[in-house]
Order: sequence, then structure tokens, then C-alpha cells
Amino acid sequence: MNNDMKRQSRWMILIGVPVLFLMGSFLHFAYELSGENFLVSLIAPVNESVWEHMKMVVLPTILWWSIYYIWRGKKEKIDKDRWFTGAAVSLFVSLALIPLLYYFYTGAFGIERIWADIAILFIAFLVGQLLGFHVYRYGKRGSYTFAVLFMMMVLGVFTLFTLFPPELPIFIDQSAQ
Repeated sequence: MNNDMKRQSRWMILIGVPVLFLMGSFLHFAYELSGENFLVSLIAPVNESVWEHMKMVVLPTILWWSIYYIWRGKKEKIDKDRWFTGAAVSLFVSLALIPLLYYFYTGAFGIERIWADIAILFIAFLVGQLLGFHVYRYGKRGSYTFAVLFMMMVLGVFTLFTLFPPELPIFIDQSAQ
């Protein structure tokens, strides 16, 4: 592994996961701390539903991968197509893991624990970062355009469903039950 790849790996995994976890954790409280600001509601959880908690990975993941590319992309000769494909994979995996792990542990064990919810966020970031970086490193040429459109679509869907949540269990405020 060359030095640039080692730096990227260290940045994305060893540094990235804890930083993303802290960013996501902050987002959990951002809406309340903002005085329930409408704009903040579009990027931060507004209630205790599983869907709203999935927001905790969206903006941090997109920003993390994008900022690193802007900061180090040219210097490290990062392939833009593979990089943003890795970012999209990281986002998708992290988003998928939150409801999968939450419904598994609550359904299988009939319990709900805050420490497990916190661990789920950390695991989602860790697995998302690992798979996203793996796709960047070993994947065939992806599509920057498709990856960016996917991330924009995710932002749009979260905005839409914050404003107009469907009447489905994933959107139900768990604290109201």
C-alpha cells in the first residue's frame, strides 16, 4: 500500500469513524438546541423515530467524503468516480444498517436500550466507512454523476419525509409510545 493510500485509509477509518460518530451524535441534539429551527429539522432528527435517527449519518457521511476529496483529492490523485462511488456505498450501508440492527435487536430480544442505539450508530459508521473505502480501493470505475445524484436523492427523500412522514412504523416517534 502506498503512502497516499495509507493516509486515506487512516483518515477514513481510524480518524473518520470517531469523528463521524461525534458529528452524528451532535445532530441528535441539534434540532432541540436550535430552538426547533425549521432548516435544522431538515438535517437533524426531530423526534425519536427510527427514520429520523437515520438522518444522523446522512450529512456527516456526505460532508466527510466530500471535504476529504476537496482537501486532498488532487494532491493524492484520488479518482473522483471511484471516490464518490465509495461515498455513496458508505452512505447506503450506514443508512441500511440503522433500521436493520434496531429492528433486529428490539424484535429478537424485546428490549430497547440507549446503549444499543448508540452502538448501532457507531457500527453503522464503521461498516459504512470500511465498505465505502473498500469500494474506492478495489472497485471498478464507478460513476461520479450517479453517486452524487444518489446522495442528492437521499437528501431530498429525508427532506420530503421530514415534512410529510408516511404512516409507517419506521416513522413513528418511539418516545410517544
